[in-house]
This record gives sequence, structure tokens and C-alpha cells, in this order.
Amino acid sequence: MTTWGGRFSSDDPGTEARVFTSSFKLDQRFYRESIAGSIAHASMLGRTRIITEDESESLTAGLRQIRSELDSDGFPDECPHEDIYAFIEDKLHKLIGPVAGKLHTARSRNDQVATDFRLYVKGGITRLANEINQMRTSLLALARRETQTVFPGMTHLQVAQPILLPHLLLAYEQMLKRDLQLANHAYVTTDVSPLGAGALAGVPYPIDSDISAKLLGFSEISRNSIDAVSDRDFITQFLFAATMTSIHLSKLAEEIVVWNSQPYSLISIHDSYATGSSIMPQKKNPDVAELTRAKTGTMIGIMSGFLSVLKGLPLAYNLDLQEDKEAVFRAEDAILPAIKTFSGMVSTLTINHEQAYRVAESGFSTATDLADAFVQTGMTFRKAHETVGQIVSHLESNNEPLNSLSAETLASFAPGINPETIRFDTKSSIASRKSYSGTAPINVELQIEEAKSYLAESQQLWDKRSPNLDL
Repeated sequence: MTTWGGRFSSDDPGTEARVFTSSFKLDQRFYRESIAGSIAHASMLGRTRIITEDESESLTAGLRQIRSELDSDGFPDECPHEDIYAFIEDKLHKLIGPVAGKLHTARSRNDQVATDFRLYVKGGITRLANEINQMRTSLLALARRETQTVFPGMTHLQVAQPILLPHLLLAYEQMLKRDLQLANHAYVTTDVSPLGAGALAGVPYPIDSDISAKLLGFSEISRNSIDAVSDRDFITQFLFAATMTSIHLSKLAEEIVVWNSQPYSLISIHDSYATGSSIMPQKKNPDVAELTRAKTGTMIGIMSGFLSVLKGLPLAYNLDLQEDKEAVFRAEDAILPAIKTFSGMVSTLTINHEQAYRVAESGFSTATDLADAFVQTGMTFRKAHETVGQIVSHLESNNEPLNSLSAETLASFAPGINPETIRFDTKSSIASRKSYSGTAPINVELQIEEAKSYLAESQQLWDKRSPNLDL
């Protein structure tokens, strides 16, 4: 069935085109949003007397029955309809007769699909935000459990300075917090009703767009009918928020792969989140982290692909925009299970504390503290930097760690320095980093509490953000 055959002379118009352009398989995923949009539209038509109240009630009752049947029975395996809209209208006609033809009064498929898919994307953004918050919950739980754990802070994958593990975990929590801010912006952009735009120029009926917008839970109504049917910025913003989340997960996934490797052995991954080898019986592979890392490439591809679709499209609607659904669905299918599984892996990590401490104090990681100690005696930092570099070179040539530095060696490089006043051990190094964003224990405790407070506020906000589909 088509909804546009009258202009064509053939008994079966656009046969080949319909095979190629059909979106019915994709559309099934948002049938509840489509039915909700139609119920809201039918209700508005009745309230504004564009159709009678009886006709409006007949339409809404029929649509609810179709929704109930699809909820329980699903879709037929074979279906000739080109999209979800033709399918629903056909079923509605069989249920209530010719009055079904009045449902499309004062509405185009252009503003219809834009409305329905905005409803779906609002839900998709909420699902993304909830998974991000669950990931933040896992990070904060691990941070709280490991409050005193010393860990190597690295640059260029080399041990740089000792830190507390929670400080590193909170860095990722901050990234996810920014991802939530992106998701929030995407949600606000999506929360605009296009109903009333028609095909592109508006409609000549005395509609009240505010009625349908409020019924569907939209906060705003589109101010320009051309933009209303052609805008897909809300999808690019959703894809960007999801892609940035994926990139941040990928960074942490890379860390976990490195930490889990035998040269480091800083962590152990729970058996539930690892796999083995078909030939090497000793292997325990960090496959969840690796596949999460790979999903980022998929996400970047989806986003760049959809941006290419939008590039250079003339106003108003073009069927190119039908690609928006596949982009969103593929992105959801890639990112949501990845965050969920990754979150479980993080929450069950085991930290190898003694090894983490050994690595944290290796690589002359407190050399900067030694330089800072020299500065406290009146030496300029540039001179202190040079002197400590010479000391490190000397110790390295003798295969000696920094904590083996003797008073005699120190005096030979820095005459006049009292060794008793110099402290550069690992724990003192961490405790001294009291600047606002630093890794000192007192700072980390405060950062955890602040993160927990923000998480609670965020969860309350997103708990309220569910599209109204049960009309």
C-alpha cells in the first residue's frame, strides 16, 4: 500500500522505487512514537473542530488498539507497506473504516516523521544519559573503594609522578560529566515539536500546535515550517554526544588493556568480563575493553557518514534524510551495550596494590619533588631541574632507584644542601599536591563527594525526561 498513488497512471506505481526506498523494517523500531504522534494529532483535530469529536475519538481508539496489538503480537513477517505510516493507516482503515482517512488532515508525512523521530531521539538521549550515569556510578564506587591506593601517573606511557588511583578515575568521571552536558544540549535541541509545518509551508487549517506539543511533552514548537521538516541537527548532536562518550570509554579501555598487561599487572579483570584463547590455555584476554575501544571507530564512522548525508542538501525535505534512522539505531546498538558492559567490568576490577605502588615509585617518579625540595632551599627551579637531571642520569647509569640516593651523592651534586631537609618519597609527593585540582588525599575526598552530589542531581533530572507515549 502507498499513500500517494493518485498522481500515477500505473496500477502499481513506483514499484522499483518502493523496493529501494522502503523504510518499513527500520520504522518498526519507533512504532510507539509514531502512534503517540498520531493520537496527539487526532486529539488536536477534534479539539479544534477540524474533525468532529466522534471522529477524533474513533481515530484515537483505533490507534490505541493497533498499539496494543503490536505490543503483544509484533509485526507480520511479510508486509507490502513502504513505511510505518502506511502500515498504521491501512490497519486503522480496516478497523474503523473511511474515517481513518481523516487522520492525515492538516499533516504531511514530512512533519509527521520529524515529530515521531524527535520523540524517539528524546528517548534515545535519555537512554544514553542513564548509561553514562551508571558508568559514573561504577567509577565513583571504585574510587571510594580505593581511596588510599597509590598508582602510577603516566605521560607518554612512562611513569611520570605518583598519584592516587581515585584521582585518575575522577578524570574519567569529569569526561563523562561533559558527555552528559552534551547529551543535555542535544535533548533541549530535540525537544521541539514540528507538527503544523505540513510539507514545508505550514497548513491552511485552524490547528493549535500547542495542543499536540503539550500532549507529546514537547517544550517548544518550531518557529519556521521549512526548518521544522528539514532540520536534523538534533540527530547530529545526539550522535556527537554518543561519539564523545565512546571516545572517552576508548581512552579508559586502552588504559585497562595496558594496566592488565603482564609488564604492568596493575589490575586483574573479573572472569565475567574476560575471555580465553583457543590454543593458549594460560590466556585471559581483556576483550570487553578491546571491543569497546573498537566501537569508537564504528561511532565515528556513523557520525561522519551522516554529516556527509546532510552536506549540501537544499531545503526543504529530501529523502536523503531517511538515513537518519539507520544512523541513530546503529549508534544506539553500538554504544549502549558497550557502556553497560564496560561499566560492569569497571565495577568488578581488582587492583593489585603492591604492584601499583612499586610501579608508582619506579622511573624516578619523585624527581620533580626533589627539584621542588631544592627550590625550597633558595635554588632557582631551572637550576634545580638541571641538578636533579644530573642526579637521575648518575643513578640510572648505576642502575639505582631515586630512593637509594645517599647523602654523599646528594652533596656532590648540590653542595650546601642539608639532606635532612629533603623529602621526596612517594606518599609525601602525593600528599603535597594540594592545589585545587591536585591528587592530595584531602582533595580527592572532596572531589569524590562533589562528583556524588552532581551524579545525584543528574539522575533526578534524567529520571523526569521520558517522552509521553502512553496517550
